[in-house]
Amino acid sequence: MGESIHITFKRKFLAGLIITIPVVFTILVLFNLFKFVDGILSPFFDALLGRHIAGLGFIAAIASVFLIGIVSTNVFGKKILGFMERIFLHIPVFKSIYTAIKQLVDAFSPEDNSSFKKFVIVEYPRAGAYAFGFLTKECIVQADGREVCLKAIYIPTNNLYLGEVVLLNEASIIYTDIPIEEGIRIILSGGIAAPSKILESQAALKNIPTRALLDIGRSS
Repeated sequence: MGESIHITFKRKFLAGLIITIPVVFTILVLFNLFKFVDGILSPFFDALLGRHIAGLGFIAAIASVFLIGIVSTNVFGKKILGFMERIFLHIPVFKSIYTAIKQLVDAFSPEDNSSFKKFVIVEYPRAGAYAFGFLTKECIVQADGREVCLKAIYIPTNNLYLGEVVLLNEASIIYTDIPIEEGIRIILSGGIAAPSKILESQAALKNIPTRALLDIGRSS
């Protein structure tokens, strides 16, 4: 009887822990994000109003980002931002940091030509091992008097923000029907969010022979 109560308690406690941990961490992340963003502009408003109003800096920061978005989408605003960017790119240290961060952010922008184009599966880093990746660019390599078309695949190795770039031929790439947004979710979840069955994208195949349905995990 005592053992049964102990097992029941343990099972219920673990179930509650599994539910509680994501909720608590989400709240902590959002709370710290709020404090960080609010702290950027709150000193200005504290000095202006003579007292601290919690959340005013956060609202002002969100409004500022929204206004920058409005400005950046019209012709005049693009010219101003482009001029400012050219000035920033002439600052040695700032140039390196800004360029790296901008390229990373642009990779997730659906409106940018440098963004991820397809969520793919490749045989990497060894035969028999497969990895998720993102198609980023097509490269023409000239060697021995002939041209070889290779695809640049970004393979995340540390969550999403760090990874490796490999060049593969068309036959080595399996294009999936998974949208980029869903692919990012799969990477960030460590593969937990991956569907049990992944279909190869017919739109990307063109003249490549159709492969069979990929059955990942074989779970229903």
